[in-house]
Amino acid sequence: MAKSKPIIRPMTADDLETVVILEKELFSDPWPMSAFMDDLASDYSHPFVVQIDKEIAGYAILWIGVDEGHLTNIAVAKKYQRKSIAKRLLSYILRFAAESGLTQMILEVRPSNTPAIFLYESFGFARLGVRKRYYKNPVEDCLVMKKEITGVNLK
Repeated sequence: MAKSKPIIRPMTADDLETVVILEKELFSDPWPMSAFMDDLASDYSHPFVVQIDKEIAGYAILWIGVDEGHLTNIAVAKKYQRKSIAKRLLSYILRFAAESGLTQMILEVRPSNTPAIFLYESFGFARLGVRKRYYKNPVEDCLVMKKEITGVNLK
């Protein structure tokens, strides 16, 4: 049986166990369950999941502060990587941001994560600066990227 089309929807408490498992599988310094619980309870945080059939294929968290968005987390389960899930999720987040009246989006990424950097650059994110020794386990600098948001240049 063919897989259903991916659905992007708000994250719920029922998703947290799976999201935390994915977080631990995908990141060397994973966020704890409490961080995701805080995001679900926050007025400024907008967590989303990508669901294929009944399976969580990925997730992202957008924080909104006045007119600026901060993409704090985006992840895709290993079995769904290289299937345009991250591209679809980022496109959704940027549309959501534009519809929310945001004028810019920032994010941090490990300089060693070249696939993510390539994705962000393909969406018009530009390198803004570096935060020294930002990441732990392993210690690595952080590349800060920014995108101006207009209704015209969204994919």
